[in-house]
Amino acid sequence: MITMELKDSVLKLDSSSVEAKIKRFVKDYVEKCGTKGVVLTVSGGVDSCTTAALAALSLGGKKVLGLMLPEEETFNATDINHARLVAKKFSFTLKTIDISQTLKACLSSIPIYDKNDKISKGNLKARIRMVYLYYYANRLGRIVCGSSDKSETMMGYFTKWGDAAADIAPLMDLYKTQVRQLATHIGLPPEIAKKPSTPALWPGQLAEKELGVKYETLDLILYGLEHFMTTEEICGQLDVPTQLVNDIKTRWLIMEHKRRPPLTTKLGYRTIGADFRLPYTTY
Repeated sequence: MITMELKDSVLKLDSSSVEAKIKRFVKDYVEKCGTKGVVLTVSGGVDSCTTAALAALSLGGKKVLGLMLPEEETFNATDINHARLVAKKFSFTLKTIDISQTLKACLSSIPIYDKNDKISKGNLKARIRMVYLYYYANRLGRIVCGSSDKSETMMGYFTKWGDAAADIAPLMDLYKTQVRQLATHIGLPPEIAKKPSTPALWPGQLAEKELGVKYETLDLILYGLEHFMTTEEICGQLDVPTQLVNDIKTRWLIMEHKRRPPLTTKLGYRTIGADFRLPYTTY
């Protein structure tokens, strides 16, 4: 349970232990799958930079390929410089590919494209990035490593079959504030570790503005929900409005469809995704 004296420490990481577990997880999965390494998006943000750095520390930089996928609408030179800085420090390969023309070609070929619908356009942008990732992974015999964190996954703050599409997601059990702690621990510069998060789907987009709450508060509320606390308990201990907690809880619950594989009708003896599950690897 969250208590007032734990308010500032309940999400405090044993960063060395977490680092070791994540590196072991990545290395073990890549080896058991018999792949040559990982491909991942490196946007210059804290999640992707932390994931790329940990992958390089686990596998060695030669087995990590980061793709920087800018496009003209949301181009940000600072993000590119941050991605390059991390790639240099952790010795992994970084390729920059302008996806502007691909995006324009896709949009121009869609009969019902509406330039005023920024959400549909933004989601298409995220899915185009995913297409590049999986093409490189297929060609190079690698797997795609995602960088989703627990806060945004619980809130459904991602594009289905877009930025959340991956074979492994090493940070998905860490809240955003915990990712920032880990980023600092492994040596990411403060300007990256503390950088405001954005999916970069349209100009000026900021995660906290869209979520309507700071991550420091959001993560504690989500932690309370994860531990079966009631709205009243969370509000009482964090001194936050009931409406805020209820809104976060509602969004968490209704976004479950984004976190699960496609549902199917139960017809057979065992059903894929329900009661017919196999090990991820054959080793």
